[in-house]
Amino acid sequence: MELSIGEMLVIFLAIVVLFGPDKLPQIARDLGQGVRKMRGAMDDIKSEIMKEGDNPISEIKKEIDKVKDQVKEFDPTQQLREEMDLKRYVEQSNEVQANKPNPLDNDYQGPISR
Repeated sequence: MELSIGEMLVIFLAIVVLFGPDKLPQIARDLGQGVRKMRGAMDDIKSEIMKEGDNPISEIKKEIDKVKDQVKEFDPTQQLREEMDLKRYVEQSNEVQANKPNPLDNDYQGPISR
């Protein structure tokens, strides 16, 4: 709600005519106190809303903190190390298998029985 200068002048003149020039300072003081009380009440309401645990903003902040903690614990090289260890194990087992004689080869003599 915006008031133009002309509208404010009309309101001021109406107050002066209704209450008189001698009551004008008291009316201004009372109006100022009322505005201050209303702002204080609004600040109190805002702080109460922010204090509540059910506040969506506080829930979002908690989730962000959880994600930050998980990121700190995350080690991308761990998975690579595990994959490399597995690859090394497979290579070693393949070497062992390659060194074993194949029973289907023609020169395989098999176990000797007596």
